[in-house]
Amino acid sequence: MFAQGKNNFFKRFIPKAVLVFFLILLLAPPLHAAGGVRVGFVDIQEAVAGTKEFKKEFTRFRTQFQSEKKLITAKEDKVKDMLDRINKQGAILSDSEKRKLEEKFLQEKKDFERYVQDKNEEFARKEKAITDAILRKMLEVLKKIGKDRNYTMILEKKAVFYSDTAADLTNIATQAYDRTYK
Repeated sequence: MFAQGKNNFFKRFIPKAVLVFFLILLLAPPLHAAGGVRVGFVDIQEAVAGTKEFKKEFTRFRTQFQSEKKLITAKEDKVKDMLDRINKQGAILSDSEKRKLEEKFLQEKKDFERYVQDKNEEFARKEKAITDAILRKMLEVLKKIGKDRNYTMILEKKAVFYSDTAADLTNIATQAYDRTYK
């Protein structure tokens, strides 16, 4: 679930990064004429996921998720047991008892489905909040790296077809983040 939310974020981010990259390419000749152009690249997903803060928050998130998953499994078992009871006792129950049991089952099933949907939405919001908060701080770290090391620009690594590994700032960004946000 977490990986899926993370991938959705990056699927929205990457096309924008590619567009920015191509716009920058259009401006590259004037920038190059003005002086040396220094370009760095960062795998933002890897940089964010590599931070100590992300690992700590992800561990906490996963613990909450696993705990909730156990509750959901218990509720699901309860609904399945009700269905089994209806199937097994349906023939010996009176019509009114059977109808009451079926109505109770349908209500329990509906409540269970709503509960699962609510929890999925809640965890998706939590996941997005964690990732967004760290990403915002990571972008500030990247700006500082760019300024301190005289980079003309730092681009998302996935937005380019080739880059020299010497220009890869992913590990530097992760380490700088960890030093800045202990």
